[in-house]
Amino acid sequence: MNEQIIEEQKEYIEKVKELNKDKTLYYNILTMGCQLNENDSEKLAGMLEEMGYIETSDVENANLYLINTCCVRENAEEKLFGKLGELKNLKKKNNAIIAIGGCMMQEKHIQEKLRNSYPYVDIIFGTHTLHKLPEDMYKILNFPKKIEDILDIDGEIYEGIPIKRNSNKTASVTIMYGCNNFCSYCIVPYVRGRERSRTPENILKEIQELADEGYKEITLLGQNVNSYKGRENYGFAELLRDVQKIDGIEIIKFISPHPKDFTDDVIRAIKDCNKISRLIHLPLQSGSTEVLKKMNRKYSKEQFLELVGKIKKEIPNVLFSTDIIVGFPGETEEDFQDTLDVVTKVNFEQIFMFIYSRRVGTPGDKMENQIPEEIKHERFDRLKELFEKQVEENNKKYIGKTEKILVEGLSKTNEDMLTGRTNSNKVVVFEGSKDLIGKVIDVQITSEHKWYLKGKIIE
Repeated sequence: MNEQIIEEQKEYIEKVKELNKDKTLYYNILTMGCQLNENDSEKLAGMLEEMGYIETSDVENANLYLINTCCVRENAEEKLFGKLGELKNLKKKNNAIIAIGGCMMQEKHIQEKLRNSYPYVDIIFGTHTLHKLPEDMYKILNFPKKIEDILDIDGEIYEGIPIKRNSNKTASVTIMYGCNNFCSYCIVPYVRGRERSRTPENILKEIQELADEGYKEITLLGQNVNSYKGRENYGFAELLRDVQKIDGIEIIKFISPHPKDFTDDVIRAIKDCNKISRLIHLPLQSGSTEVLKKMNRKYSKEQFLELVGKIKKEIPNVLFSTDIIVGFPGETEEDFQDTLDVVTKVNFEQIFMFIYSRRVGTPGDKMENQIPEEIKHERFDRLKELFEKQVEENNKKYIGKTEKILVEGLSKTNEDMLTGRTNSNKVVVFEGSKDLIGKVIDVQITSEHKWYLKGKIIE
């Protein structure tokens, strides 16, 4: 059934392509949010290019402007509606099609606001109807009437959607969709639906094709990758071991796992598979057991630290990155001190810090004891200060070490230098020939500069 639906969409691609024949049309995509959204935007771009559209970074020149929204942060709404205000002029100037998709479109209050205040938006589609963009485009080109293509039920998995990768060296591969955890601060399960896993065969086929095209690094994506279930007796550990066997792929990363599902077989797979990055992303969210309970995270401070200890024992050279939310409702100074304590003990290589923002439709939004903004910001600054001190100390241990680096391209600040990342995701800049871009090479670290390292190529 799903194959038939994708075939129908391919027919719509051909119909739109025919409508666009002899025209030069441009599209621009604004992507908000996580790597899953980035991966979705690559699929949207793939479909648009097959319909005859050409990507442009010049918004003023676009005939189609598409926003792929995120609803995790409160300021995402401000960003969306601010951008829509700017696009009103673009609509008048060249009659551009304006389409909005992604997580935010699954929220009823956003749908209502778009209907009432932004009549010039042409297409609205949700997370479960991304694959129907060709059909929506065909309809809007033939019958200029606003299209709302949103499903409130859990979506299906559709294989074979065209994709245009943002890079020719690194690629992300979604292995599952949705989430079953219902953390009290998070809207994702309500907008992305329950967990659905792709088959191992389809995932491995996609990665093999990437390897054949010369990709060296892949990142496995999911809201909760380590709850992946491809079939009976085939979970995330088995998938990691099979990806390890694919020739050509040299670096394997994954995000985002959940500590409660970080089972022993996954730890053993990481230990046994030398291609898997030794930087493990392990979202903490809070170091306080009380706050974790309110967040519905299903583990305590002690269990988190025990898991970190177990992983370090099995994989001695492992490093950790994490996510932390500061100022969750009811968070006391003592709770925050627990977070600082975990940060001190684990010594994270990277921390993605967030100030808690209320999301309509989540239990956290209705909780009492919301933390005043000034206290949230003050705690955020203290966490940032602690982490920055750790970064300076952690960087020193790299000096003199030789790291395997995938050369990503030229440095953004100095075009005479190349750039890449260590196995632990540290940015490294070094001198070298441009023909090394896309290759994995040995680089010795010579100095550290807080947010990046310098190195020299080992001949």
